[in-house]
Amino acid sequence: MKPDIILKYFPQLSVTQQEQFEKMYDLYLHWNAQINVISRKDIDLLFERHVLHSLGIAKVMQFKPGTKVLDVGTGGGFPGIPLAVMFPETSFHLVDSIGKKIKVVQEVAAGLGLTNLTAQHERAEKINNRYHFIVSRAVTEFPGFYNWIYRKILKENFNDLPNGILYLKGGDLREEFGKHYEKATFYDLKDYFEEEFFDTKKVVHYKLGFV
Repeated sequence: MKPDIILKYFPQLSVTQQEQFEKMYDLYLHWNAQINVISRKDIDLLFERHVLHSLGIAKVMQFKPGTKVLDVGTGGGFPGIPLAVMFPETSFHLVDSIGKKIKVVQEVAAGLGLTNLTAQHERAEKINNRYHFIVSRAVTEFPGFYNWIYRKILKENFNDLPNGILYLKGGDLREEFGKHYEKATFYDLKDYFEEEFFDTKKVVHYKLGFV
């Protein structure tokens, strides 16, 4: 399957990146048949609902070379794998508490030839390293997520946005975010992608200082 929808919104991709995105479908089709990480009805919509959704972060934030990113609760590798393709000079560490999902991540990353990505079977709370950004795709409600990771942010800032969290989430988030709401910046993905799927989807940036 051709990643036409990715090229539609990211026409500047290199030949290598285009080839990696194209390979992604067959790799996920193969590994998802063995270890289910994407619902059966979604696999045909892989590029829109998983890859492009992950790349919503790339519309908000262009990671600079040398940036370190942690993907918490990566599942089958989202948003980490698409972002690792998009930003080959950024380091990505993908973690999930379910080992068989990490197996899929490792196999897909190897199949794509990604050298800027590591994957680990571990709970987020147990990770001791620090990162410039922590990304995630709606693994839990934000206050709980914040408590897992707020001590894991590096002090040095050199990207266009301050270090912190980049969170993919949908719907009305005021109640969920509670006391954190006023400190967050919300980007509507419908401003970047015209497909109906993105009508209520957002990227949330939450600045975190050094703790």
